[in-house]
Amino acid sequence: MAAGWLLVFSLTLFQSVVMNHSSEGPFPSPTTIKAWVDKMQEDLVTLARTASGVDRLAEIYLKNAAMYTVEANNPRQLVEIAARDIEKLLSNRSKALVRLAKEAEKYQASHQWRDEFGNNDIIYYNAKDDQNDPEKNETESGSQRIRPVFEDDPVFRRQTSYQHAAVHIPTDIYEGSTIVLNELNWTAALDDVFKRNREEDPTLLWQVFGSATGLARYYPASPWVDKSRTPNKIDLYDVRRRPWYIQGAASPKDMLILVDASGSVSGLTLKLIRTSVIEMLETLSDDDFVNVVSFNNNAQNVSCFNHLVQANVRNKKKLKEAVYKISAKGITDYKKGFSYAFEQLLNHSVSRANCNKIIMLFTDGGEERAQEIFHKYNEDKKVRVFTFSVGQHNYDKGPIQWMACENKGYYYEIPSIGAIRINTQEYLDVLGRPMVLAGEQAKQVQWTNVYLDALELGLVITGTLPVFNLTREQNGKINQLILGVMGVDVSLEDIKKLTPRFTLCPNGYYFAIDPNGYVLLHPNLQPKLHRLDFSTPSLCGVVHAIQTDTRATV
Repeated sequence: MAAGWLLVFSLTLFQSVVMNHSSEGPFPSPTTIKAWVDKMQEDLVTLARTASGVDRLAEIYLKNAAMYTVEANNPRQLVEIAARDIEKLLSNRSKALVRLAKEAEKYQASHQWRDEFGNNDIIYYNAKDDQNDPEKNETESGSQRIRPVFEDDPVFRRQTSYQHAAVHIPTDIYEGSTIVLNELNWTAALDDVFKRNREEDPTLLWQVFGSATGLARYYPASPWVDKSRTPNKIDLYDVRRRPWYIQGAASPKDMLILVDASGSVSGLTLKLIRTSVIEMLETLSDDDFVNVVSFNNNAQNVSCFNHLVQANVRNKKKLKEAVYKISAKGITDYKKGFSYAFEQLLNHSVSRANCNKIIMLFTDGGEERAQEIFHKYNEDKKVRVFTFSVGQHNYDKGPIQWMACENKGYYYEIPSIGAIRINTQEYLDVLGRPMVLAGEQAKQVQWTNVYLDALELGLVITGTLPVFNLTREQNGKINQLILGVMGVDVSLEDIKKLTPRFTLCPNGYYFAIDPNGYVLLHPNLQPKLHRLDFSTPSLCGVVHAIQTDTRATV
């Protein structure tokens, strides 16, 4: 404090001297001012050395020279040690992940499907119980709710219970449906595996099983609390939309989204198409490549991208902005659209996933089949074609159904806004079938890029492993469905502990970059302070637009 006051006094004195000289006589010469500055510098250095005790520290350093040695750092060795420690941490997490996936497949294979459940046959903790209507009859769906005893957890920085797992079911899925009750039934056995993993490794964080039906079971149990307490806020979280699930559920893909922008799709149909395309983009991860093309009489890129680009956050944002600007005019020419799409997909001069190749067609229907185009570009059926009939109309659906069936794809209908989310992610089940048939060869632990945890753990990376359906159909064929994805989190804080900065020079630090070019570790890498919002503004905008257009029509 005294040093601070002395500095203020010196600066004030200097200002006073200059002002006095300027008022009484000529301004001081440069030589005089330099002498003042040199004197002030000398006084400030003396003040700093006295206040900081640096001379005393130097004296202690020299006095105890026999008690330490000064050694030069070996940067390569430091990096190798840090990399080895991080690899060991991820390897330990991977062991827990592999055990969970194997046990899940075993439990599901031995599970007997039930069409009906009696009251209280299914016992589980619904993580959204605090948000649900307390007067709701819990026995209507044949299930009984657990009420865990929660305690404040310093690791997760929220209330948890290590005695139970929690279940999150998306808002648009009926928790009393037969398929959900069966999933709740067989996944209940995973709770013991969760606990056993934690006994072997107490440092484990979230362990999660994301089901292909949308159900998520995670351990330890923790309430799905909306801390903002926003009135009438709808929980739109769906585990199938999370980056770790998307990465684990399918192999990398090259996707060309083909949008019908002819005059017949104007109005509500165009709004539904825009929202459907945006939802489709959300099903892609950084391992995928994508572009969006619109067509009518001619085909053109909707954005500045003239080829497939990596489906990272920045590129998807650019594509979404461009999709909103698509306008409807002209007539439908499927030949022009598919020719343009195939040429982009078959262009090997740019970076791409080089795995699954897909064309997603969004249209209101048409009479043309473009057979000669498929014969020219896709005779070997290496490109799958998925078609979406959007809107309510009376057009012939036969041609676009044929396009999908003849090119190893599927046909879907999106008559209204409620069908968008479910139908734009169904294709992942189809792409997962080759992984199931490949068996153990396709089972490799993958680690995601850094992202913000939905349960407020901060920045994390997640190890993922697909869970396969090992049952057989009545004809003896292997069931080709993916049950879901298993995930285990690793906090960036845990990784930082393995890269201590005190081993480096004062200004040194570790940093790491993942294969996709994203920063994995850096001192300045910090999460945004706001909580994740799983609402879907685009859907709300379409609802408003539909209501407005409906009123205008009436």
